[in-house]
Amino acid sequence: MLSALSISDIVLIDRLDLDLRTGLCALTGETGAGKSILLDALGLALGRRGGAGLVRKGAERGTVVAAFDLPAGHPVWEILKEQGVTTDEELILRRQVAADGRGRCFVNDQPISTALLRRLGECLVEVHGQHDERGLLNPAGHRTLLDNYGGLGKPLAACERANTELRRSADALSEAKESLRLAREEEDYLRHVCSELQALEPKPGDEEDLDRTRTLLRQGEKIAEALRDTQTALLGGDGHNGVEQSLRIAQRALERVAESAGGALDQAIEGLERAAGEAMEGIEGVADAVRSLDLDPTRLEAVEERLFALREAARKHRVSVDGLAALLEDFSRRLASIDNGGQRLAALEAAAEAAKAAYLDAAERLSQGRAKAARKLDKTMAGELPPLALDKAVFETVLVRRDEQAWGGQGWDQVSFHIATNPGNPAGPLHKIASGGELSRVMLALKVALAQNREPASLIFDEVDSGIGGAVADKVGERLARLAHDTQVIVVTHSPQVAARADHHWRILKQDQGGGARTTVEDLDTDHRREEIARMLAGAEITDEARAAADSLLQAAGS
Repeated sequence: MLSALSISDIVLIDRLDLDLRTGLCALTGETGAGKSILLDALGLALGRRGGAGLVRKGAERGTVVAAFDLPAGHPVWEILKEQGVTTDEELILRRQVAADGRGRCFVNDQPISTALLRRLGECLVEVHGQHDERGLLNPAGHRTLLDNYGGLGKPLAACERANTELRRSADALSEAKESLRLAREEEDYLRHVCSELQALEPKPGDEEDLDRTRTLLRQGEKIAEALRDTQTALLGGDGHNGVEQSLRIAQRALERVAESAGGALDQAIEGLERAAGEAMEGIEGVADAVRSLDLDPTRLEAVEERLFALREAARKHRVSVDGLAALLEDFSRRLASIDNGGQRLAALEAAAEAAKAAYLDAAERLSQGRAKAARKLDKTMAGELPPLALDKAVFETVLVRRDEQAWGGQGWDQVSFHIATNPGNPAGPLHKIASGGELSRVMLALKVALAQNREPASLIFDEVDSGIGGAVADKVGERLARLAHDTQVIVVTHSPQVAARADHHWRILKQDQGGGARTTVEDLDTDHRREEIARMLAGAEITDEARAAADSLLQAAGS
């Protein structure tokens, strides 16, 4: 709720501090006392348009501070979190307007934009009056209000899920159709490229392997000669008297006299044995190399032809040689999609049709729920309007099915609240049909009807009692009091019947001081409240009869 309002140097107000409370709060005073200034100042703190004209004459700047006491789950906290604004338990909005028209906005002393201040204000306070264009007057919010009133959370969630699946299946079908169309346009080309690449059988690493093999083959004669010389050196000219054989002969010669040498030859014998073994490994390694290396000169031509063909294909298709295998896989997959395209499209079309059927069913259920809620709301409003001197008025909740292009997660209904205030006249949108006083009372009736699903905002009613009195004014007061049972309702009123219903009462005064006018606000106790209601009944001269009538109103209201 709005817990405090502080105003400095705004029009006729040099300094004003107002502590507000929950329940029904009445602001009264003579015409011209400055009630509209108070609302304009509050609007400034809520992000509404300001200007140099609001600054008190002679002051450098005007300032309005509005403090709010809010529950933990209020939507304002989430908005501030999204914007990276740190807050504590209390929310304080501050707006400054300089004499030259420039202004600054703050939340808990942190600077913010006017747009953010306006967004916060729309969540905190809802003003209903002749010039209000927000809240219940905005048709964009009527669908949400009706859904909340009808308790349509589950069918709305089902419609949103169905819409998500409908869009997903439609996108999948569209993408598949486009992919198939493009693939069919280049089918001949794809088949030609696949045929060429399949003949090459490209594999990752081909270029590196072929390049290494080509280098080896180009040096084939030198390598073969080196292997032959190596084998001759290791095996001997006849292939039998080689290094290993010589080492074995030397080893056996020493072994024959080893015993006579008394162990002096043991180390030499072991060394010859190791050398013979390693020589044998070297001989076998050379033999393996001779067998494994295919140094056939005719193979070089084949390797170079394949390497050239792969590089030419890579240049042609603007990929690396290693990328040819992936290109073949991609083209093969695209051909397969053409071959299987009809079957896949049929499956996607069936899925899209099923998704649309599910959406139509969910949207129809939601629309039926709205129609039922609309009839209930219209019936409730039919009972709320006559006691507010709107017995000729007819309220209608209008549901219009939008074009298919506008369907979405919230269904296909466009919802708007209409009213006809005079018999025989067609109903039209609230803000276009009702006059200022009528509009405030319609808003009051609608707020009472929607009270069970009301958003967590303080409510302000201005001119709600315009053109009414007596029993009708008492009915207005009764409804305002009912609406204020679990929230804060502030009413600017000229009606003693409405003021008598208030839980708290303030009087707005305009005083002449030093040749200038000054607006102040008094928090009325029981006695002063009685006097103010008597003044509202009698006028400038308060009589005993007026005081008695005031006592009667207060007693009837239970104050």
